[in-house]
Amino acid sequence: MFDRPGSSTKAVLVSLDFGEAGYAEGVEEIQLLAASAGVAARALIKGRRARPDPALFAGKGKVEEVAQTVTATGAQLAIFNHELSPVQERNLERELGCRVVDRLSLILDIFAQRAHSHEGKLQVELAQLEHLATRLVRGWTHLERQKGGIGLRGPGETQLETDRQLLGKRVKVLKEKLAKVRSRREVQRRARSRSNLMTASLVGYTNAGKSTLFNRLTRAGVYTADQLFVTLDTTTRRVHTGNGAGVVLSDTVGFIRRLPHTLVAAFRATLEETIHADLLVHVVDASSDDRAAQIAAVNQVLAEIGSQAVPQILVMNKIDRTRFQAQVERDEYGRISRVWTSAETGEGLEFVRLMLEEHAVALQPTELKSPAAA
Repeated sequence: MFDRPGSSTKAVLVSLDFGEAGYAEGVEEIQLLAASAGVAARALIKGRRARPDPALFAGKGKVEEVAQTVTATGAQLAIFNHELSPVQERNLERELGCRVVDRLSLILDIFAQRAHSHEGKLQVELAQLEHLATRLVRGWTHLERQKGGIGLRGPGETQLETDRQLLGKRVKVLKEKLAKVRSRREVQRRARSRSNLMTASLVGYTNAGKSTLFNRLTRAGVYTADQLFVTLDTTTRRVHTGNGAGVVLSDTVGFIRRLPHTLVAAFRATLEETIHADLLVHVVDASSDDRAAQIAAVNQVLAEIGSQAVPQILVMNKIDRTRFQAQVERDEYGRISRVWTSAETGEGLEFVRLMLEEHAVALQPTELKSPAAA
């Protein structure tokens, strides 16, 4: 079997077109993901196929092209902009002579790099272990039976069975710890409800500028960068509005197309802030040509976690990179439905505050969540 080398920052990216919408945007996204993970992409290989190959995902000729490029560039890593099965991943490593990483594993690696809080690290580890479990079940069937080991294996037990047992125990511990985190968050939400504070959550596609907007509104000093998945740990702060209405704002992890279900499940304790919010402030990169698809991707994840019924207002951010002007749009009832702003320059920020103020006033005094409703 091929012996995996250590991790490397040099990689060849592979993105195949199966005739689905958004291919060009997906190619751009895998390059951004690689850069966010600290990977230096030496080459990008594209191709068209009707369907994935069961054994190698790509066709034999395309795999040979990737192998030649890996050798020519000195890369030790091949990153596929797709989700590979354990068998496909193992077969590709054998053919390419280097480590193979799929899109899911790359996102997990970025999350592992960015998690700083105790809660964030727990959530990332849980997602990684649940992803690894699929590799243990399907991808490691080549392991031979081994003799029992002191303190680990019983007589005749395989290494695979031992690994699966140890992994299962760790997953159980992590889920118990995250259940306690969820309980603490529930206590905090009840306390906010008793204070009659409106709760709003910033949601949006990764790198839409949520954290920059959060800092502008709260002076929180959350780290920002022009990278994907900079924010993993939820931060909550009070927003001081002009009319004195109480608003608590939360900054949440950004979403992405084909966000791995293991990540959604692992980060449920964090994402539940959106379920219990009075308002979702959906931040959109107005400068992106792909913003309609990004909005749809965010709404898909919100539906998956049960937040689709929470009132939502679009904040079209980054207008400093476009021809759009700072403004508000109202619906037929006179309520603000969309705000155009630039969190980077502060242009139109007063309209975002106005939106929060108006929504908070509309909820008072009877419609804010009561402790009983929470």
